[in-house]
Amino acid sequence: MRVKSLLARVATLGVLMAIPTVPAVAVAVADETPTPAGSVRIDGRYFVDEFDRTVLLHGVNTVDKDAPYLEAGEALTSADADLLVGHGFNTVRLGTSFDALMPERGRIDDAYLDRLAAVVDTLTSRGIQVLLDNHQDGLSTVWGGNGFPAWAIEARPGANEPNPGFPLYNLMPSMNRGWDEVWNNTHGALDHLGTALAALASKVGATPGVLGIEVMNEPWPGSPFPTCFPNGCPDFDRTYQAAMQKLTDAIRVANPTLPVFWEPNVTWNQLMPSNLANPPRTPALTDPNIAFAPHDYCIPSQLAIYLGLPEDLRVLCTVTQDNTWRNIDAITQRAGVPTVVTEFGDGDPTVLGNTLRRADERFVGWQYWHFDADRDTDPFLGEVGRQLVRTYPQATAGTPGTLQFDPDGGDFRYTYTARASAKPTEIYVSDRHYPDGYVTTVDGGRLTSEPGARIVTVEAAPGAQVTVSIHGPGSDGTNLPNATSGGSSGS
Repeated sequence: MRVKSLLARVATLGVLMAIPTVPAVAVAVADETPTPAGSVRIDGRYFVDEFDRTVLLHGVNTVDKDAPYLEAGEALTSADADLLVGHGFNTVRLGTSFDALMPERGRIDDAYLDRLAAVVDTLTSRGIQVLLDNHQDGLSTVWGGNGFPAWAIEARPGANEPNPGFPLYNLMPSMNRGWDEVWNNTHGALDHLGTALAALASKVGATPGVLGIEVMNEPWPGSPFPTCFPNGCPDFDRTYQAAMQKLTDAIRVANPTLPVFWEPNVTWNQLMPSNLANPPRTPALTDPNIAFAPHDYCIPSQLAIYLGLPEDLRVLCTVTQDNTWRNIDAITQRAGVPTVVTEFGDGDPTVLGNTLRRADERFVGWQYWHFDADRDTDPFLGEVGRQLVRTYPQATAGTPGTLQFDPDGGDFRYTYTARASAKPTEIYVSDRHYPDGYVTTVDGGRLTSEPGARIVTVEAAPGAQVTVSIHGPGSDGTNLPNATSGGSSGS
């Protein structure tokens, strides 16, 4: 996409590890041509690119839940992709489903896979990493949900069984019987789903820019769900982890190294901890290409949105989200895996800010719920967009230290320890926060991008301690959240 440039002052560049850059105000942006997405792999708690740079992912969800899937008007377009890239988003969680992949028992829908691959190509050609999300809500259309094809589940609602709809339909006895069929593989649902996910991996798994496959969205425990309260359910999680491993093994037949993302069971969203990879309750992970994919929703706020409870309950969100992030820390630390928060979203900017600030502190990536395809307006121009569109390091030639960003004024500070790489550190500069231009200073490294570039680039000698600051000309750059060392979880 083309953006006009007007430079207010030219920067004097510092030398490596010695002279900090002389601050300069750069107004507007130089022309940028998106670079196609490359391959990203898991390295311990981080995602790294083919240049051995640490990758941080900021993006959105787009999920088509209803058949026929990904037809014209329902799939992301090149214009959608350009809008996302312009705002600095470098990842999309793209919904797929068992029902879309295998609408009839044993038959893969090749036409659907072709449509899906076309969307993947549109996104990756513009530098967007695509996570393929096997989505479900409410198990199946049988209960007014989506995900599993009706033929895969034999349970059916009773003639007079009330259906309260999302999210309370998870409590329906008939739906719980359906989930029991899944986890016990009673009628082969997991076998068929594994075949479908393997076909997905075969079709697009080797495409550069395909980040991985998320095995299942928000899985419900079924009949054992009461055992998950109040402290989690290790017995069910043992069964659940075995199912995740079975599906991962099916993907591995098609692609041995593609990252596979596991969610906790969805009582996580009700503040329950997960026992995934928690020996001796559940097995340790043996596959080095597993990532963790939790969600961060504030339950009081969600109750206000979906059940009409008072919005004043949002005052509790800070406490409940602190609980969620403690649970995230517990899993990533014991399992040594990277994390991407694959769903969060709320109309309240404060609730969004709770997620985004905690993610920055841990150098954790995220995907916001939700971005609609082929829309007429830019949804990131309001206050929600001011939270989501952020200055951040998309690729770091080194190990992250601290990451701080103030969404009100745009002050940004980032520290890292440099390492050798064929490409520099790349920092996206928000297009929402600097109407009068921005000032960049670098200590311990050298600024190599043109003034006004939307992507600031920095080079440094291996081992250098680098600090990059970006802020508007009216700020001294010190209006920042409290610093916390990054890297407890990486993405």
